[in-house]
Amino acid sequence: MHEVRQALLTGERAEFQASGKRYIDTIFDDGESPLKHAHDIELESSSFKWKYPLWYCSDISAKDCTWFAMARAGVWYANNIRIEDCTFEAPKNFRRCNDVTLRNVDFVNAEETLWACSNVMMNNVSARGDYLAMNCSDIKADNLRLVGNYPFDGARNIEISNSRLISKDCFWNCENVTVRDSFIAGEYLAWNSRNVTFENCTIESLQGLCYVDNLALRNCRLINTTLAFEYSNVDADIHSTIDSVFNPSSGTIRADAIKELTLDPTKIDPNKVTIITENK
Repeated sequence: MHEVRQALLTGERAEFQASGKRYIDTIFDDGESPLKHAHDIELESSSFKWKYPLWYCSDISAKDCTWFAMARAGVWYANNIRIEDCTFEAPKNFRRCNDVTLRNVDFVNAEETLWACSNVMMNNVSARGDYLAMNCSDIKADNLRLVGNYPFDGARNIEISNSRLISKDCFWNCENVTVRDSFIAGEYLAWNSRNVTFENCTIESLQGLCYVDNLALRNCRLINTTLAFEYSNVDADIHSTIDSVFNPSSGTIRADAIKELTLDPTKIDPNKVTIITENK
């Protein structure tokens, strides 16, 4: 593999169609698309400072690298990407990529990041910004720390563990979602989704978990959660008091207590709903 060390690369398409190269301590400065159509590339302790650095690429690894603010839309239409110990200051990174691994990565501005990507692995990722991972498929994340609204909209086949999501409208329009050992705070959680499971989670959500087909909560806590489960088919095992439950369409809800329960026969069939509480 040819090594490029401590270079300052400028101009549009500075390393167009590069192949079999290792860049160390290299700065890709002004100039769009420096590594467009590149493949079999290793990047170490290097930086991108301008737009569209890695488009239509394959077999890319980056370690200890930085995408600065103007390196927006940085990785699009790429396959087999490994990113480790990197920082992204730029938004709109990773679009329509396949086979993406992110380990120890900070997304300072994660707006519109990871859109329409497939086969994504995230480990120890921190992200701040709205609309993370829209329309993605086959995502696994461990220790994801997210502050931002509308994440995973339209995504499918999602597994998240040991994570903290501070997000309004999280998991909307999703299919096949499993979240384990995590904390989720934000209103309107998981609306209009199907096959959604939370295990050992703590959830805070105004009008959360509504309009869900096949919703399961196992050994979870709902804190400050009101108007939950409207028109959802739910199997819930809740080890806390639920502030209010509002017209679930069917299923079983087990909880320590429910402060306010609404089963309006003009809206649902109460006979399809089983409520079990310790104080009943």
